[in-house]
Amino acid sequence: MALCGALHSFLFEYDTPRIVLIRSRKVGLINRAVQLGILAYVIGWVFLWEKGYQETDSVVSSVTTKVKGVTLTNTSTLGARIWDVADYVIPPQGENTVFVMTNVILTLNQSQGRCPELPDDQTKCEVKNNCVPGYVSTHSSGIQTGECVPYNSSIKTCEVFAWCPVEDDYHIPKPAFLREAENFTLLVKNNIWYRKFNFSKRNILPTINSTYLKNCVYDAQTDPFCPIFRLGKIVEAAGQDFQEMAVEGGVMALQINWDCNLDRAASHCVPKYSFRRLDNKDSAHTVSPGYNFRFAKYYRNSDGTESRTLVKAYGIRFDIIVFGKAGKFDVIPTMINIGSGLALFGVATVLCDIVVLYCMKKRYFYREKKYKYVEDYELGVGETYGTDS
Repeated sequence: MALCGALHSFLFEYDTPRIVLIRSRKVGLINRAVQLGILAYVIGWVFLWEKGYQETDSVVSSVTTKVKGVTLTNTSTLGARIWDVADYVIPPQGENTVFVMTNVILTLNQSQGRCPELPDDQTKCEVKNNCVPGYVSTHSSGIQTGECVPYNSSIKTCEVFAWCPVEDDYHIPKPAFLREAENFTLLVKNNIWYRKFNFSKRNILPTINSTYLKNCVYDAQTDPFCPIFRLGKIVEAAGQDFQEMAVEGGVMALQINWDCNLDRAASHCVPKYSFRRLDNKDSAHTVSPGYNFRFAKYYRNSDGTESRTLVKAYGIRFDIIVFGKAGKFDVIPTMINIGSGLALFGVATVLCDIVVLYCMKKRYFYREKKYKYVEDYELGVGETYGTDS
């Protein structure tokens, strides 16, 4: 029965707003305060801060890089040697990234043959039976032959068929082999495009000439638009120590932010640079820190045999990350936000109705004035509830 009554009410009753003027200082102040807050939000936040009157577009970007710098090393293994950009930038060009080698372990004159494996818990042996022919583990330098041979005067290890002598990377050079890399420079050339507005620009601004470009180095205070960065300063700006990072390597982000208000002159659309370390070093988690990889340089000897130099390169990878947003006045977003703001003014009415009908002492009196119940006039029945006022 109750269900039928509810269905009858839903189908055959109609609600229409009734305007009631309530003279109350408390309610009037609440109403104006809420309206003022909504007005401040629409004007201050939506239009002034968020620029709700603008159409926006995300940046499309391309990046090219160039590293410069030369350093000298002098070791008992290599002697005096000059290192230039062709030696320490690997590969020569990357996609929005550049790797600079800062430390290295070299294994010279490797050739394929049989030699003792590096000693560890799985490769040490006493007799031939300790070694399994054809065995390969994830950390093996080669394939075991099944022989147990001397590694040095006191240790025996399983023999492997591999590039010999095998690499020994237990001890990383400290300080870093190319510690002078902090003085190398990185030129970043960045072109951006906002498709919706057909607006393009590059980070080498029109005010920069060739003379300035040859001599400037980025500084947040004195040269904030110079596109040439000293590697040590990039790491320092991220709160890191270059010499410490250079030992085991790491990953740095060079961020370029293009936030442009295209209602202003194009000269105001300029890049903003920031820096951070992406592989945050955690002193509590020291397993496999830094950044490194291996590659080899191959040679053909005079007797026709092949040999190589194995390079385990530690270094810093610089990722150039470009982001940004451009905005320009457009009628459609302006009208949408104005309409949304006007709709928000209804919140003031709802809030005041809640205060009047549920919180004030005279809520029953106001409720009686607010609602009036009328029967169907065509049935010949007059008003049954409420008042005429």
